[in-house]
Amino acid sequence: MNPITVSVIIPAYNASATIGRTLAALKTQDYSGGFEVIVVDDGSSDQTASIVSSLAGVRYARQDNAGPASARNHGARLAQGEFLAFTDSDCVPHPDWLSQLMAGFTVVGEGPKLSRTEGPKPSSLGVVAGSYGIANPESLLAWCVWKEIIWRHVHCMPDFPNAFGSYNFCVKKNVFEAVSGFNSDYLHASGEDNDLSYKMTESGWQIYFQRQAVVDHYHPTSVVRYLREQFRHGFWRLKMYRDHPRMMRGDGYTYWKDIVEIPWAGGIVLGGPVLGVAGFSQAAYLLLFSFLIFEILFAILVTDRFFRGIFFGFILFFRAFARMFGFSTGIVSLGSKKVKKKF
Repeated sequence: MNPITVSVIIPAYNASATIGRTLAALKTQDYSGGFEVIVVDDGSSDQTASIVSSLAGVRYARQDNAGPASARNHGARLAQGEFLAFTDSDCVPHPDWLSQLMAGFTVVGEGPKLSRTEGPKPSSLGVVAGSYGIANPESLLAWCVWKEIIWRHVHCMPDFPNAFGSYNFCVKKNVFEAVSGFNSDYLHASGEDNDLSYKMTESGWQIYFQRQAVVDHYHPTSVVRYLREQFRHGFWRLKMYRDHPRMMRGDGYTYWKDIVEIPWAGGIVLGGPVLGVAGFSQAAYLLLFSFLIFEILFAILVTDRFFRGIFFGFILFFRAFARMFGFSTGIVSLGSKKVKKKF
């Protein structure tokens, strides 16, 4: 048996519908080195525990519900490998996922030089991150969300980005420990991966985007749930910007549209009533209509489908307001622990 070089860590919370397929995919990996699989149950109340415990070769750990960031840190503490590979319980890794991630560490050359005040010299890669596929293409919303992500990966993400997603990346364990892992103050999947990315690049480590390392993901199928998640992302973005103010200008995943959407949506909410009261109701409607058209045109661009683009354009329109209200709530809360627990 090959010695363990990689520990695959999966946080799970009420994941009985998908975790079996995730673990089955890990059984078919073509990686020639030794690896272990660790599932950290974040206080599930469904059948997650029995499903995972019934599978041979999977290490199972349980904790009280504290969020995926805390669960990933828990898994890292148990890990035996010198590399930590992370994916989620609603993801299905491709057979070459691990081998592609590990191949990324052999990349020759350096990305852009990183400014830093302390930490290791940027002489080697610390992280290799991968991309998304789709596990539920039959859902219109899921398909549209996936198409937007892929569009960003093609048109926005450089080979050496300054951000990655927690659903698909591999990090040297010593690098992970050097930056104290994930910030467990993030109680939901809401920006903890951006925070970790920024801590690593600020310390001088580089990230390589290995586009061939792919996990299929069960993207959202419920519009209401999707918008609720986007509200939460907006809420936690305040903390992320407060901890990393330089990232307010965006990162490798950010499109300029993301930067202007929140103030644009906020301007509509604040300016619309003012314009209406002042007798300029046509101007208020024009402002709202132009924003909707802007979102629809972008959606048609990223989906490359006219009617699907119109549908997704309305979703993006409401998503912008969900993020704006979430961000505004974050500002009002000013980090209140009571509000943090709610979101």
